[in-house]
Formats: sequence, C-alpha cells, structure tokens
Amino acid sequence: MTIHWCGTGLSAIPGLRRLLEFNNEVCVWNRTVAKAHETVGDLTDWIEPFDLPTLREALNPGDVVVSMLPGDWHVPLAKTCIEERAHFVSSSYISPGMAALDGAAKEAGVCLVNEVGLDPGIDHLMAHWLVADMRKGGHVQPDAEYEFISYCGGVPKEPNAFRYKFSWSPLGVLKALRSPSRSIRDYSVLDIARPWDAVSRYDAPLPQPESFEVYPNRDSLPFMKQYGFDEGWKLRQFVRGTLRLNGWAEAWAEIFSEIETLEGPEGDARLKEMSDQLWAANAYDEGEPDRVILCVALKVSQQGETRYHKTYLLDAWGDARGSAMARLVSQPVSLAVESAKAREIAPGVSAAPSDPRLVERWLEAVDVQAQHMMVVDHLA
Repeated sequence: MTIHWCGTGLSAIPGLRRLLEFNNEVCVWNRTVAKAHETVGDLTDWIEPFDLPTLREALNPGDVVVSMLPGDWHVPLAKTCIEERAHFVSSSYISPGMAALDGAAKEAGVCLVNEVGLDPGIDHLMAHWLVADMRKGGHVQPDAEYEFISYCGGVPKEPNAFRYKFSWSPLGVLKALRSPSRSIRDYSVLDIARPWDAVSRYDAPLPQPESFEVYPNRDSLPFMKQYGFDEGWKLRQFVRGTLRLNGWAEAWAEIFSEIETLEGPEGDARLKEMSDQLWAANAYDEGEPDRVILCVALKVSQQGETRYHKTYLLDAWGDARGSAMARLVSQPVSLAVESAKAREIAPGVSAAPSDPRLVERWLEAVDVQAQHMMVVDHLA
C-alpha cells in the first residue's frame, strides 16, 4: 500500500517528512524533481516527475494519493483514484466538482478526504469537539440560542507596518478580498460583498489576552449542518472568518480602494502586478518566524443566561521545526492519510472527521505542533 504525495510546496513539507520518518512506503511526485530532492532528499530517493498518466499506471487498489498541488488538479486526481480504487486526500475546500464525485467514490469503496489542513481542517475538528461537548452537557434545549465563531489567521510573529507578511504569492489573498461572504449576525443572514465592509474587533482569550481585527469569509451557512447544528436551532451568530493584526484594515485601505475598481482582463493584469509588488515588499525573510492564531467558540444561552461558553484556541509560531503555517496545514494531512489507509474514514467525499475518536487523536497530534493549545471555559 503506497502513499503517492504530489507536491512539495512550502505548506507540504512537515507532513510529508512525518510520513517518511515513520517508514511509510511513500512515492514523492513533484513537477520539479530537483526541488523535491532539496526538501526531502535526505529521507528518500523515491521521487518522480509529476505526470498524471504515469501516476495512474503506478496506482494500486488501496493506495493513497495526496494532492498538495494547485486546486485545479484535485478533481482530476480524485477521478483517477476512483478509477484505480485508491483513496485521495487534500487540504482544500470541497469544490462542487469534488462533491459531485461522492456517489462514484462510494460505489468504488474509496474515500476522498478534503478540508484536513489548518483552515479548513483543524477548525472543523475544534467545532466538532465543542458541539459534542455541549451536547454531552445537556445544553440542547427548545428555548436555547446559540452563538458560534471560528476565526483563523496567519500573521507575522513580529508585527510590521503593513500588519501582514506573505509566505507565497499574494495573488490568492488579493483574489479572496474580492469574494462575497454570508454569515449570521443578530439572528439574520449577513451578506457582505467585500470583507473590508465587515471588519470588527475580536478579543482572543489567549494566555496573554490580545485583540485582533476579524471579518467573515466565504459562505458560513453550509457549515451549520457539517458541524451538527440541528435544523431549527435559534442562531444569534454563526460566522467563520479571517483574523488579522490590529491596524490591518487601515494599512490595507489603499489596496481595498483599488481592488474595488478592477474589472476584466486589465483588472486581472493589475491584480497580478499588485501581487508582485506586495511580494517584493512584504515577503517573509529566510528563517523569519510566522504566527498562526485559531479561535473557535460556542456559546449557548437560555432565558438571557449563559449556560455554556467555551473557546478552543491555538497559538503557534515558526521555530526550529519550520513555519507554523506549514506544520499546521500538512501535519493534519498526514493524519488523514493514515486514517484513510486504516479505513477509519467511510467511502465517499468527506471533510475533516467528526468521529470522536479521530477528533481526539488528531487534536492531540496538533497540540504538539502549537506553542499554546487549550480549551477555555468562560464559565469556570
């Protein structure tokens, strides 16, 4: 049973090295073989140039394919896995094309596991833990109302004037800023065309409390079902969003103003030009530590009184093991690979597991990667 790990970019290495160090049978596939040798050549010489037809020929039933390649590759690789009866793992969000493969994957008896990185990934695990813990406490009541938040962000460990630094091309961040979001605020659906229209303050209950700027991203609403929220629950707030250092919105104000005006091919070209300029001015220096903060909280109130309120939080930064972002994205991917191999995940398309045994085990493994990780009980 072979693990076929495709892609050795910055966010892939710690998880790949973990699997290699545990003596798994791993074939590394990368578009640039020399680059893969630089990152894992001390652990393996089984490195192949990435090519889908060649990979297909190498696949056997029960193998696991990991895609740490750009998102356009995920669905083609997943389809290949179904045809060859191999499993598939990626850290990316489940796209419509991936979701459409659910029936075929179940029929083939293979799992297509996605959303097992940091965000999405670890945030899902924390949400599942909180909902299960809340249910065990007997807080699901007909007149209860619920508030859920999940904020995650990668920021420089040592803040800079720009209030942000880039580990890779800024283009993805700029494109995300042009995307609308949906969440629930004050019992109603909140539709936001641009993130900077909904920036608010969040006080994180870290060991040394800090405040951050946060804003909703993507569409939070489908995650209510994914996290096990019952239909009919009274929701005062439900939001998944991005966390940034205080002062971020002000530092980026000119960028927001220009992004708003960009349209068509010329706009895309200007966005690429902006990306190149931002990369030149605000990329991480070699060995410079990054920082990742993740806070997931669930609050339940009844007749105006808080009955349950806990925050699962994580604070990690770059150290001798490498960047915090790389550790927290790729290590959960390696855990998903092991669970897929062990058939601990049901066939079909799925995100980070809700099975309590896997949630506990994966969170324990994540704890090792963070400098601080804990559950804060606000009522204790």
